[in-house]
Amino acid sequence: MRNIALKLCYDGTAYHGWQVQKTDVSVAETLEQALQKVCGHPLRVVGCGRTDAGVHALRYCANFRTDCAIPIDRVALAVNTRLPADIAVLDACEAAPDFNAIGSCIQKEYVYRIYNRRIRDPFLRSRVCFYPPRLDFDRMERAGRAFEGKHDFAAVRSVGTETRTTVRTVHWCRTERDGELWSVYVCADGFLYNMVRAIVGTMVYAAIGKLEPEEIPRLLETRDRRLTGPTMPPQGLYMHRVWYDGPVGDMMAR
Repeated sequence: MRNIALKLCYDGTAYHGWQVQKTDVSVAETLEQALQKVCGHPLRVVGCGRTDAGVHALRYCANFRTDCAIPIDRVALAVNTRLPADIAVLDACEAAPDFNAIGSCIQKEYVYRIYNRRIRDPFLRSRVCFYPPRLDFDRMERAGRAFEGKHDFAAVRSVGTETRTTVRTVHWCRTERDGELWSVYVCADGFLYNMVRAIVGTMVYAAIGKLEPEEIPRLLETRDRRLTGPTMPPQGLYMHRVWYDGPVGDMMAR
């Protein structure tokens, strides 16, 4: 039985997140249906993490097991002919038998994009968070740095998926600005439910003066979600990069 890893990207606007749902259309279900047509048998894909409704992925990793003999260099083209235009498989490689897209992941990076302008852009409505109030770049940067390191992130998570611990290590939380488009890059060894969107919401509160960036470490210590910023809308969030060892890591880095 082959274990095949896929590198893909998708626009999440039309989907109820990555994970298979009972009634709503998901990215995983759509990908599975395409793969089953190519491989000729039922199968399940394992994704590198959940993304919520409306969230996108610039790089995403998934794996599946098959006894299909299709050459590895033809997998992407074959699957893409059976996928809708808002999902694309970019590459594929043979993975080790014990490879698992979520369990083998070393770290992930998300990017959250904010359009900071008084007038919205209709063409970006599903791609960014439109936020008219003026943001202070220095305060936003200082707030991001306050999240870096190993912390209990219970104060910036939503109730949802159960987890053994709410402690995570954020390797970096950086803000970049290109005119009116702001991008917040958050890389960590793992993420809690809505953690990135809540981190960015707290950074935005700091950027408009609703809290001080230097307060954030104390707010994290309270573990109280009510004391931090809002959960930002989903359309601004993208899974950006995913790290692995071995051939899958090489594929994802290309």
